[in-house]
Amino acid sequence: MSVKDAIEQCRRDIENLRQRVADLRGDFDAIPQPLSNAANKSGSAPAKIDMKMRRMLKGHFGKIYAMHWAEDSRHLVSASQDGKLIIWNAFTTNKVHAIPLRSSWVMTCAYSPSGSFVACGGLDNICSVYKLPVGAQRDPQQQKTHAELAHHEGYLSCCRFISDAEIITSSGDGSCILWDINTKNVKHQFVDHTGDVMSVSIHGPTGQFVSGSCDATAKLWDPRVHRNACVKTFPGHESDINSVQFFPDGNAFGTGSDDSSCRLFDIRSYNQVQKFADGKILCGITSVAFSASGKVLFGGYDDYNCYAWDTLTGSNISTLVGHENRVSCLGVAKDGKALCTGSWDTLLKVWA
Repeated sequence: MSVKDAIEQCRRDIENLRQRVADLRGDFDAIPQPLSNAANKSGSAPAKIDMKMRRMLKGHFGKIYAMHWAEDSRHLVSASQDGKLIIWNAFTTNKVHAIPLRSSWVMTCAYSPSGSFVACGGLDNICSVYKLPVGAQRDPQQQKTHAELAHHEGYLSCCRFISDAEIITSSGDGSCILWDINTKNVKHQFVDHTGDVMSVSIHGPTGQFVSGSCDATAKLWDPRVHRNACVKTFPGHESDINSVQFFPDGNAFGTGSDDSSCRLFDIRSYNQVQKFADGKILCGITSVAFSASGKVLFGGYDDYNCYAWDTLTGSNISTLVGHENRVSCLGVAKDGKALCTGSWDTLLKVWA
């Protein structure tokens, strides 16, 4: 084959590939359909996963609103409206620390990457950062806030550490803020949402993050770009977005909404690539998290259940039943070996 013929053949192959991609993408809301059909042409049912409850963490006396795993995949922090932050050892179910809060109306909590700090916030509009005691210094009466970050004009809905020195918060005032924890100063404020910002998720040390809002959109932000406008806005949901979570490789993110659906958005193509919904599930989603491989998206629902979805086919592959009230928060351990769910029934449960 001559060089000219080889070039022509290559052009034909490229055109065929382009047409196949266009056929698969189709209409914006119909993108998941070809993926599901292709996966089910063989007639085989989607593979189920079998997860069981391995640990139950008892200790809170009020509704649990938030939890977050430490980087060591052993410890986690939970926040409850009993006015306490509790640090747990998820292996032994022991309480490592209990931090009394000045305001019991807490809505979020976070563990720092080093494991030295935890943070929380809620209806007091303040992000409170605590340094965890070491050794024998465990007297709760001696526990003082390391920093109180006050600038938001609405309730604090979510907080996530970038490092021990930086944290990002979201608020009902429609903004997100990047803080310098040591100086307690605002480094940058991100204002582009038209509704309450309910959740943020950070990927990588650069601090790039996504936010989900009551304006039914998710937005991608980059702190290295010092401007108020976001990098990209992702529409698609029909109601409030309560939770966002980055895909493990950082090229996509998942969302959970009051419209009874979870969705997967691809950052590179700026498109929705999957929708996770079942006509029989007619309640809101409070929280979402991916498995370590990204194969499974877990969602916490108002109907007291946690559902697992196959991110490729959009199929429901497992239902974790065990709570007696809404599943308000969940998270997958860093090593991917455990899932923790928290509920208004005052319990945390670890699944594997």
